[in-house]
Amino acid sequence: MRVLLSMLLLAAAIAVAVPFQSAQAQSWPQRSVRLLLPFGPGSSTDIMARLLGERLQIKWGHSVVVENRPGGDGLLAVNAFVQAKDDHVLFFAPTSTFCMHPYQHPKLAYDPANDLNPIVKLSRALLVLAAPVSLPANDMKEFAELVRSKPGELNYGMTPGFTEFIFEGFLREHGLNMVKVPYRDITQAPTDLAQDRIQIIGVTHAVALPQIQAGRAKLLAVSAASRSDLTPDTPSVHELGFPTLQSISLIGAWGPPSMPLELRKKIALDMIDVLNDPEIAQRLRAASHILEPAGPEQFATDLKRLDGNIAAIAKVLGVNRLN
Repeated sequence: MRVLLSMLLLAAAIAVAVPFQSAQAQSWPQRSVRLLLPFGPGSSTDIMARLLGERLQIKWGHSVVVENRPGGDGLLAVNAFVQAKDDHVLFFAPTSTFCMHPYQHPKLAYDPANDLNPIVKLSRALLVLAAPVSLPANDMKEFAELVRSKPGELNYGMTPGFTEFIFEGFLREHGLNMVKVPYRDITQAPTDLAQDRIQIIGVTHAVALPQIQAGRAKLLAVSAASRSDLTPDTPSVHELGFPTLQSISLIGAWGPPSMPLELRKKIALDMIDVLNDPEIAQRLRAASHILEPAGPEQFATDLKRLDGNIAAIAKVLGVNRLN
């Protein structure tokens, strides 16, 4: 009798919850929506967020505000999102900025497994390794030999997170010694590169592009498995024999743990609908986005696969998870 009663109560709860979640999804948003980013203005993620925001506020009937919170290895933005506990505040970021936190920080103010609820995957960022035009190296093979000949004399600036992690692994793997220049906002690094204050950067193609177009920086490699049609003359790190330098960065949005699946699906469909506009797609491609839209369930699967890849790389490099 108790079992039967429990089953009836559970069924009743589900019957009430499903219509409630559906109604919640249909009525959202009820006020302004905030997108929290771990980068400053001008990054490829910022460009995407602002393009989406312009169209979404028409679709949603409420303003969409992009808030840039650079610094702290992405922790400032993540912590602000988690502390908000608000389904009208979304975390909008590339996975590369925070996926390494469990390996970098012994104490985190958030739970990576439970506090970030996947909503939508939008794109992959094209990540590149660039150097000043004055540097006597034209690809990563030549660059490695140059660093070897000048131990401790050359500087690097990398996007915090996975990109920085794999570059430091590359240095250890090949016995190379360089000086890290930390950036609160990595979009400032190309300017220092152009002025020969640092000798290599690892950033999205969109961030490096202005200095490349100005003739003050050059590409050494794309941090990918193969060449990109956006930079067809630039070899990939795999092609050059440095497969561990491949950086994977999925750009998307996350909601709070309490956000139900129905609502996440609704937001995902709305964002993907904007991406399907040919004008928006063209502008995002110009900002070095490789569009790969997917809903919350597929995004969650992709994130688990990425976590597995990172754990495998960390094991090879002898890096332990700290929490």
